[in-house]
Amino acid sequence: MTLIRRIGIQGFRRLKDVDLEMRPMMALIGANGVGKTSFMDALSLLSASARGSLSQHLSDLGGFASVTTRGSAGGIALRTEIDILGEWQLKYSLKVSPEGIGYSISHEKLAEANPPSTLNYIDSQGGKVSYHESVLNELSQSDWQYDPRESALSQMPTKLPRPVIFKYILETATKYHALDVSQRAPIKLPQQLRPTTLPGQNGEDLAPFLYNLRETDYDRFEAVEDALKAAFSGFESLSFPPVAAGMIAMTWKDKSFRNPLYMHELSEGTLRFLWLASLLQSPNLPAIAMIDEPEVSLHPELLSLLVDLMREASLRSHIVVATHSDRLVRFLEPREVVVMDINEEGAATMTWGDELELDDWLTEYSLDEVWQMGIMGGRS
Repeated sequence: MTLIRRIGIQGFRRLKDVDLEMRPMMALIGANGVGKTSFMDALSLLSASARGSLSQHLSDLGGFASVTTRGSAGGIALRTEIDILGEWQLKYSLKVSPEGIGYSISHEKLAEANPPSTLNYIDSQGGKVSYHESVLNELSQSDWQYDPRESALSQMPTKLPRPVIFKYILETATKYHALDVSQRAPIKLPQQLRPTTLPGQNGEDLAPFLYNLRETDYDRFEAVEDALKAAFSGFESLSFPPVAAGMIAMTWKDKSFRNPLYMHELSEGTLRFLWLASLLQSPNLPAIAMIDEPEVSLHPELLSLLVDLMREASLRSHIVVATHSDRLVRFLEPREVVVMDINEEGAATMTWGDELELDDWLTEYSLDEVWQMGIMGGRS
């Protein structure tokens, strides 16, 4: 598994200066407004910079000025270290600085961090970009049409495998919000049968994804159905009847009913668990999958199963979850929990649960009870 070792964030909302070890399973806990969503948004911004959509993503977040730490004139700095396939480690840093009513990329660097090698792939200062290309062993000045509002990483014309893999890891990071289950939500409607490797951020590709999974990776499809059988005692199977040219529906066979149920007939919690189970079983799960409040609409008894699914998925990807659910925390280990608080300066702090002195407390109380009592912080 590719491992993202650390993430550094400076000047992004309440994340004034954060330097955090990344682990495969990360559950962010804390009161409202401590920066859980901001942490995910910062990761999403880093991903957008790798895709070449930094400008659009900043606009979607309300503009550069709205996401910088209040009172800070230094802009936003993002850093990460990624261990690729256990063989090489690369370090990347990006600084976005205020310029007029907008921004500029004032610094960017991608380099190997495998001593004695310190090979630089990108070194950009003030918009002057130097990069390492396959035919040379030294940095060259950029000679392509360079968009100064987007990262050099997203524009670098190289076929060198290490920066290409690094870029792919960052650009696939995806944030998943609470699923839309309104009356005309995509997950409730017939969907186009087409090749797809993920169920979609709003379940818009759930039916074709599971259909393709059944045809190409039956073991994983069976794992989804097994999770549904464990969660819902009446569940038997999923089917995919055609409804029009190139369109399929998805039906749910239940022991309690003679006829199968269509998606629009299922409860909100059932739809959300089906979507989450499908996402977490995807063989093409993003390198970083961020899930905001996965517990929404789920019966408390389903949370243990959900944690098991997230743990299994974390063997293949980084699973980052933000939650307010005491019950979800009950099924987690301290090494899987990041406690977020606000310090005296109003900035966010992030501490791994196993770095707190909790062992004596956990001999008598569960982790969620320790959290409820305020012993580990993250309550106000």
